[in-house]
Amino acid sequence: MVTNPPLRRDLHFNIEGVDLKHWHQSGAMVGHFMNALSLFFPEGERFFIESVRNYRSRVSDPKLQREITGFIGQEAMHGREHDRYNTALMEAGLPARQLERLVTRHIVGFFRRFPKIVQLAITIGLEHFTAILADLLLTDDRFVAGDHRMVSLWRWHALEETEHKAVAFDVYREVMGRTLSGYLIRTFTFVFVFAGFMSWLLYFHLRLIAADKSARGWAQLRSLCSFLFGGFGFFRRIAIPWLSYFRPNFHPWDHDNHLLLSEFDTLVAKVERDTLTEAGAIA
Repeated sequence: MVTNPPLRRDLHFNIEGVDLKHWHQSGAMVGHFMNALSLFFPEGERFFIESVRNYRSRVSDPKLQREITGFIGQEAMHGREHDRYNTALMEAGLPARQLERLVTRHIVGFFRRFPKIVQLAITIGLEHFTAILADLLLTDDRFVAGDHRMVSLWRWHALEETEHKAVAFDVYREVMGRTLSGYLIRTFTFVFVFAGFMSWLLYFHLRLIAADKSARGWAQLRSLCSFLFGGFGFFRRIAIPWLSYFRPNFHPWDHDNHLLLSEFDTLVAKVERDTLTEAGAIA
């Protein structure tokens, strides 16, 4: 699988005026699931960048060095845009900053206590999860649907996660090789981190729902259950890709979905057009 190095795209998403409690067409409970995910990204992306930089000097391949540069640029942009997203959540009366502080102190702060190679293993495990999530988002329009500005933001993030999904993994493999210890650190770390992440995600989701009186009722709950567990549901769709990580010869590009990246030009043009339109309206 041959791919071009990830490209840093300095896009600004104007979500001013978006009703972040009701932006998702499947209802507020579903929208808050996505909102809860956003709360992890600013600090999480910074941790990913650090964990890869820790081993950059060990990488001799010029192509991988260029990919690392693109990875860092993309993750920095993701952190910036999700920080703005999370600020908007706070301004909507949701406990975004309180929950972000938990990410900084109790999640990422905990990760930083581990040896640097384990930190990199944490990164590649979470990058695998985000790559699964990105593929689901890009191949099923029902997963993120609603306000077009939020759809654009999430699709941009998903496209770039797909584009750089193997970079941290390739750095890990450069450092650890195809050794048994490399496999064991990678897989045991993934189980541990994924279980912890999903527990925190559930807690964050419940906190957002509790803070939003409009996210109540049986209809909302049925919609959420369908979103998470139904025929196209989140957990059903991620199960097989999740398990693929445990193959000894696993590589992120085993699932070759690079054709999805052809959406970039259209998406970038749309975001730029929306920004100009909204700026003109404000003027």
